[in-house]
Amino acid sequence: MKRAPLLLAGVIVAATSVAATSVAATASSAGGAARAQDSRAVKIQLRHTEIGKVLVDSSGFTVYRFSKDPRNSDTCVRISGCTNLWPPVMSSGRPVAGPGVRAALLSTIKLPGGGRQVTYAGHPLYRYSAATEKGETGYVGAQQFGGIWYALNAAGRSVK
Repeated sequence: MKRAPLLLAGVIVAATSVAATSVAATASSAGGAARAQDSRAVKIQLRHTEIGKVLVDSSGFTVYRFSKDPRNSDTCVRISGCTNLWPPVMSSGRPVAGPGVRAALLSTIKLPGGGRQVTYAGHPLYRYSAATEKGETGYVGAQQFGGIWYALNAAGRSVK
């Protein structure tokens, strides 16, 4: 007898999850992408890590610069597969500086698809797509796509 209410509760939870997933999928297609672009601007913050204080995004993940990028220009978007592994940090509005981050060094550049990539001291910013923990720095110094990926400090200098 006790199994029926438990089973019913499980069915209700599953149905609610399916409905929520369906609503989210509908929002992400059919105009949801436009709404996502209207979300808050990215906040760039400082985080203490094993290699010192480095810049992180709104979610706390380390952001990187690519050594092949000239000032205010994204080279990665022109290299096959690069943005799949190193997606640009995008912002729908002017990026926000967290404590210790110099707002004057934050800006954006326009990418070929029309989106805005966040820059710091002229360096386009990226995340590492395989990162699973906030503030992890194991990918600093990675050599991929013909260049080296560095973290940045508050002064906009590479951290190795």
